[in-house]
Amino acid sequence: MSPIRRSADRASGAAARPARARRRAVGAALVAAALLGSAACGPDGGGKAAPPPDGQAAATSAAPGGGGVIGGLTLPTGLPSGLLDGLPKTWDDLKKWKFEDWDNWANQHVFNNPVVKDFWNPDKMGDSKPADPAPPTTPPAGDSGASDPEPPVVKASPVARPYTKQPSGKVFFSAEGGRGNCSATVIADPAHPGKSNLVWTAGHCVHQGKGGGFYKDLVFVPAYNNSGASSGGKKAPLDQLAPLGTWWADKVVPSPQWTAEGGGTGDSASQYDFAVMRVHNQNGGGKSLEETVGSAVPVWFDAPRETLSVAAWGYPLFKPFDGQELYKCDGGKPSRLSFDAKRPSMLTIGCDMTQGSSGGGWFARMPDGRTALVSNTSIGTQEHTSLSGPYLEGVAKQALDYISKK
Repeated sequence: MSPIRRSADRASGAAARPARARRRAVGAALVAAALLGSAACGPDGGGKAAPPPDGQAAATSAAPGGGGVIGGLTLPTGLPSGLLDGLPKTWDDLKKWKFEDWDNWANQHVFNNPVVKDFWNPDKMGDSKPADPAPPTTPPAGDSGASDPEPPVVKASPVARPYTKQPSGKVFFSAEGGRGNCSATVIADPAHPGKSNLVWTAGHCVHQGKGGGFYKDLVFVPAYNNSGASSGGKKAPLDQLAPLGTWWADKVVPSPQWTAEGGGTGDSASQYDFAVMRVHNQNGGGKSLEETVGSAVPVWFDAPRETLSVAAWGYPLFKPFDGQELYKCDGGKPSRLSFDAKRPSMLTIGCDMTQGSSGGGWFARMPDGRTALVSNTSIGTQEHTSLSGPYLEGVAKQALDYISKK
């Protein structure tokens, strides 16, 4: 999916706030755009992103019940009564959940992703359609002190090849009406040090949100296009697009907030727009994902905002990008963005990466010198001037602890 776009200029005064709010909120729409806004490569796995069809902006508006059409993909309408099964009465109670509570919730929201070997090929990886996000429905909490002025834009720089030995890759999935992709990161597994099969991405990259369900055919491709074989619109075979294999998701744990509230526009659900996946190699073998890739990063929860210096990584696809190259933005100290002052404010950095970078990892140096993941791209501005990601605190830690022990 892609990030949402918020205006680089911050107008001041009451009259200016609605326009600013609309531009900022556009970000979360990108979220849903992931499945819609995945890299639009040609059938050969390369190529350029296709522009949204005429009238797309109108078509992407989400229905009140969570339904609508985004990027040509149909989202369900209405809120199934079972969607709230297992949830706490208040989100504050979620912070008190134990393993048994997460297990109860997960058992009532089963992820079913049967392996279809060799399903993903260059044609299918290349047929996703990007889409513009729907207009936001909820203004940022700009008057609560929970949001800061937007940071200056930072130009993304290409990550040097080869991409092996680093933890980034791409997620691919199927949804009703089409296929999509996102960016993602191999993370360390607390229960299986050195042998992790866990991947971190955005919640909107695995689940439709309110009124919807999990995406299908969900896979992770580490070191996508490692050699540059599909760069510049070139034709490339699968073994060069996915040099370290195609890893199918066995279990997925998105935040309960995203599954219950998430949609096609940037809003308070974006403040919990994260997910953890457990994967396995479709071709078998005894090595874990971490051993195969040669890298996995720890997740740094409750990282001190005031001392962070972060870099966001991902595979952006809208021009001037094409979804085939890994880029990063060295954003420095993040500012804050909030749609609900009662929830942790999102981290925001200046960055011109476009759709396709959603779900990509945000990295920072811990006091011990190790690089850690502190967030993931969720939304951005319409003008591609900044990106925002969730601040990972207790609820995110609980989700990782649960899937690690499971």
